[in-house]
Amino acid sequence: MQTLLTSRKERVASSRRLVEERKRKSAKKMVWFLGFKGPSGFSARSTAEEVTQGVDGSSLVAIVTGASSGIGTETARVLALRGVHVFMAVRNVDAGKNVKDAIIKDNPTAKVDVMELDLTSKSSVRKFASDYKSLNLPLNILINNAGVMATPYLLSEDGIELQFATNHIGHFLLTDLLLEKMKTTAHKSKVEGRIVNVSSEAHKLTYKEGILFDKLNDQSRYGSWAAYGQSKLANILHAAELSRHLKEEGANITANSLHPGVIATNLLRHHGLFSSIAQVINRFTMKSVQQGAATTCYVALNPQMQGVTGKYFADSNEAESSMLAKDTELAKKLWEFSMELIQ
Repeated sequence: MQTLLTSRKERVASSRRLVEERKRKSAKKMVWFLGFKGPSGFSARSTAEEVTQGVDGSSLVAIVTGASSGIGTETARVLALRGVHVFMAVRNVDAGKNVKDAIIKDNPTAKVDVMELDLTSKSSVRKFASDYKSLNLPLNILINNAGVMATPYLLSEDGIELQFATNHIGHFLLTDLLLEKMKTTAHKSKVEGRIVNVSSEAHKLTYKEGILFDKLNDQSRYGSWAAYGQSKLANILHAAELSRHLKEEGANITANSLHPGVIATNLLRHHGLFSSIAQVINRFTMKSVQQGAATTCYVALNPQMQGVTGKYFADSNEAESSMLAKDTELAKKLWEFSMELIQ
């Protein structure tokens, strides 16, 4: 009973914090959400194709995690449409191959490959990184897109709370293992590398501490939405701290995070009734998949993003994250904590 009461109190507190954060958003943000263009020239209604119009990515190579469904599929399709050689890093290889075939059917010149990656498993992440590096190809863009949302309490095979393991630790390790490849590519090609973490506005729904460092796997503290918010907060803090490291090193690589928007994708698969309702009202209140992938593609490819790093985006414009997401000490602590977990 105490656990239920604690969980209920956390949900109420999280909801209140989200309302307060929303109140602080500027009127301009609401204007471009409603379809008017923001400073970038794009809005919430812009599509991934629109924000990359005219971009020539034929010299670039990108990895997109979770590219077998949802906005990951659209991100891979649009990058390939712009000439980028896309590696789809997916858990379900058969599903990935079906997506690849569909992309090539519509765009016969598309360069798309499928590789297996299970972000819940550190050994799988290490194998993926090793296999990719053995190809002796450059790497310009890394899009950490894959994720799970509000799952029941579960642990990964490495004994880490599943949402944190999948959404943050798997991507943290993948980025760490591929970073030297990206640095070498950027140095040799003189082309800026870009690392993109797909986060969420739900980062504002995290636990009041932000990250439960000492009680990460404590089932009595677990709240499915708070844990999701925690993992999404970690995505933003990761990008911010990584950006700081890269700037200190003078590496020609940027790192940013983003909120793709509210989209009725299979992330909602653990919430049957809500998913059904969402599908019905999707066309009225939610973004399409084409719109949902826009901010990712904008941050990854648009020339306006040249030299922009350590920022948070939504609707293809710079956006306001929570105070916790701007906490540099929290970012440093998370970095050290994550480094220990990937050993």
